Amino acid sequence: MSTFVLVPGAWLGAWAWNDVAPLLEREGHSVYPVTLTGMGERVHLASKDVGMSTAVDDVLNGLRYREIEKFVLVGHSFAGKVAAAVADRLPDRVARVVYLDAFRPERGTAPQGAFDPASEFGALPPGALGFPLTEETLGRIGPDVKGPALRRMRALATPWPSRLATDPIVLSSNYDRVREAYIFCRQSGDPVDEIIAGKWGPLNGPHTTLDAGHWPMITRPKELARDLIELSR
Repeated sequence: MSTFVLVPGAWLGAWAWNDVAPLLEREGHSVYPVTLTGMGERVHLASKDVGMSTAVDDVLNGLRYREIEKFVLVGHSFAGKVAAAVADRLPDRVARVVYLDAFRPERGTAPQGAFDPASEFGALPPGALGFPLTEETLGRIGPDVKGPALRRMRALATPWPSRLATDPIVLSSNYDRVREAYIFCRQSGDPVDEIIAGKWGPLNGPHTTLDAGHWPMITRPKELARDLIELSR
């Protein structure tokens, strides 16, 4: 059986895995969802100083104080950066990193992963510490988020601290020892077939695809749990 550490992407907290975690546990796996500082139930800790080093420490400290040794690390969306940086620190403890519709690091390239969110989401609102999840973004990358799922996203999404986007990560040669796997979502706007074909470089591990938007933990929890289990083997 595997131990899964689940790191959610922008605007989400540990709550995003509420439908997935019981499905994994039902199959005998251990599950530890993470909420990064400044989002979810930790939104009150948002500040201008929350950045990638904070997020990496969130995961590392969670692993330490929960006494988790060997684990499958799942990074969703921008949190692929977080997962890669954590795996670089702990390459012998990470059984596999699963990039869930996520940023995928280039081996041997540093720094990397800096992103200008204003180019996609517009300027940061005056006085705001993070980018809100807009209706336009919801519809563009999550077209299958509808009905109760849409109401849930609107109610629970919290602003994405801006430095989590703009801070790069720096990887060492440790990362060369990390095993990768990928889950691609066909409704999130990415050219999935071109990615799989290697147009932007080869994949370094097995992959699956889901007929889902960017938030399959919300809209396709059964299928996502199935694929996580399969890729963890």
